[in-house]
Formats: sequence, structure tokens, C-alpha cells
Amino acid sequence: MKLLGQIKPISYLKAHTAEVVRNLSTQTQNVVAKAVTQ
Repeated sequence: MKLLGQIKPISYLKAHTAEVVRNLSTQTQNVVAKAVTQ
């Protein structure tokens, strides 16, 4: 897993939260995605 391609600025997360969470489920082992945002 290359981390360089996964590091994004916080502004990207704010603008694309749904996409980021959706991608977690496809890129995790055991297909268990978890995310906590505040």
C-alpha cells in the first residue's frame, strides 16, 4: 500500500468526505471500513 497517494490535505477531506469514506470500504482488508470525523 502506497501511503503517498493516500495523503490528502484537510481541505480535500472537507470537500470530498463521502468519496473518502466510500473508498475506505474498497481499500481495506476484511472490507471493514471505519471513519470518525468531528
